[in-house]
Amino acid sequence: MGYWGYLVVGRAERPLAELDALPGAEDGMTLLASAPDGWQVWEYPGGSTDVGSMNDLAGQTGAPALFGYVMDSACVVLEAAAPGSGAWTTCLAREAMAGYLDAGSDGLTLEDYFLEPPDAAGRAVAWAAEAGRAASEAELLDILTATPDASNGGAEYLFRRLLDRLGVMPL
Repeated sequence: MGYWGYLVVGRAERPLAELDALPGAEDGMTLLASAPDGWQVWEYPGGSTDVGSMNDLAGQTGAPALFGYVMDSACVVLEAAAPGSGAWTTCLAREAMAGYLDAGSDGLTLEDYFLEPPDAAGRAVAWAAEAGRAASEAELLDILTATPDASNGGAEYLFRRLLDRLGVMPL
């Protein structure tokens, strides 16, 4: 069985877990990594509780924020927000995510929930620009269409690659 849980990314002078925007995080979040300019990646395993709102996190910090909800190390629901460019949602490992959606049998498809990879890559470039970083739409598109490999860390590795290509957290 793979990993289930949230990965929360933001930029702040204080630890993200202490912010009002993440009321479900006061217990159980662990700092995984930090980078220059205050970028932080936090983990909230399990995901049985809502950690908070990435829109509120972006608003409170004045910087772009990103949540990744990892599902069994197979795929990631990716939610992003920035104070200026707004919010968007996509996923990593689309084929695996489609399998989870089919299991729900509510008739909705992947496209009903998530931006298509080319649209998501364009939004991710704007997100990175608002973060003061430069990102390549082609490199992001490669990640957004990639299939995870369990031997190198599965969907979590795709998420880390995405953060690297967004310029906020080097691999």
